[in-house]
Amino acid sequence: MSDFASLRMTMVDTQIRPSDVTRFPIIDAMLHVPRENYVPPSKRDAAYIGANLDLGSGRALLDPRTFAKMIETLDILPSDLVLDIGAGYGYSTALLARLAQTVVALEEDEAMAEEAGRILAADGVDNAVVVKGSLTAGAAKYAPYDAILVGGGIEELPEAIASQLKEGGRIVAVVMTGALGTVKYGLKTDGRIDWRYAFNASAPVLPGFAKEKTFTL
Repeated sequence: MSDFASLRMTMVDTQIRPSDVTRFPIIDAMLHVPRENYVPPSKRDAAYIGANLDLGSGRALLDPRTFAKMIETLDILPSDLVLDIGAGYGYSTALLARLAQTVVALEEDEAMAEEAGRILAADGVDNAVVVKGSLTAGAAKYAPYDAILVGGGIEELPEAIASQLKEGGRIVAVVMTGALGTVKYGLKTDGRIDWRYAFNASAPVLPGFAKEKTFTL
């Protein structure tokens, strides 16, 4: 039987701190949110490995280093309303909820969304709402958002999501080009998102976020 508290400490000491994640609220959240609760029972023992963990339905639990650096890049404020796209079973939502005022967890897989709601409630997360709906449509009901986390790879960002980010809002995503990816940070200014490079990473492209393939003769 795994000692998950020790595994969390090891994760932080060997994967998070060496990656220059220095903000105490993020480190504290990663030490306390039980990552193993947010994966299928058969994968609990693999919850703390330093790699993306396949959750099924095109979802992956991002590796701890990538996820922590994305959160630090996003610079969450205690007053923020955050949209968590592709929330899976809710780990990212639980962690974001420790940093932000409110988190909207968007998940289109019905079983995952229901389970995420159950786990978050069981873990006492009371400042998050799970929305079951299309990932590419966003969650307009609660928009505009101060910050958006895309919890997987994208090749392009749908306009519906860009429009839900408030002026001055921030977004972070793993932008994939073939097998290679980079995390990019976007800031919305004058109605458009200006992107900049943050660091290298890779993640499976979320359903609906791949560029439409074109063929020429």
